[in-house]
Amino acid sequence: MRERGPALIAVIMLMALVAGTWWAADYAQRAVPIDPPGRVTHEPDSWARNFVMIRTDPAGTAVNRLEGTTMRHYPDDDSYEVDDVRATGQQPDSPLTIGTANMATMDANGTRIVMEGDAHVHRLPDEEREALDVRSERLVLYPDDDVVETDLPARVVNGPHVMHGTGMRYDNKTAQLQVFAATDVKISGHETPRRSRSSNNQNSQP
Repeated sequence: MRERGPALIAVIMLMALVAGTWWAADYAQRAVPIDPPGRVTHEPDSWARNFVMIRTDPAGTAVNRLEGTTMRHYPDDDSYEVDDVRATGQQPDSPLTIGTANMATMDANGTRIVMEGDAHVHRLPDEEREALDVRSERLVLYPDDDVVETDLPARVVNGPHVMHGTGMRYDNKTAQLQVFAATDVKISGHETPRRSRSSNNQNSQP
């Protein structure tokens, strides 16, 4: 019995030590305040001045360029805001287009650019078509599809022709222009030789 006494005392002390350690750990965990999970807010996490972003096609050819005076990145939706924006599109086999606005938001992995505030898109002329200008307070560009659209009032100047309407969609690949609710259309009788060659398709092929 005398030999078991020290062993029993050691076991009891060990159990007491384990219990004390567990209690101390639990108390410390409850006593120390735990930071609440961070709120997900629409706040920028990075900035840049004289911002330039260039996108290329699989062959490495530059097809889109986005630039502006200031850029802000928002991590909650991975979007970019660009001030004094200028967007240039040069898709293969399509006329060059240049878009400008006071501010633009690029989201959806760069597949959509919403241009706001004095938004303007200019398609340069080519051998078959006159220059095309679209103005609105809000224009939405889809660089991969080479499409621009808006659901707000817009002014479209297609060569000598001027159209005012609400809602517009222009596909630069197919050269198809749609004005959904035209309120004023002015068609000039003057046609340049370049325009005359495509006059039979002027309703759908600006």
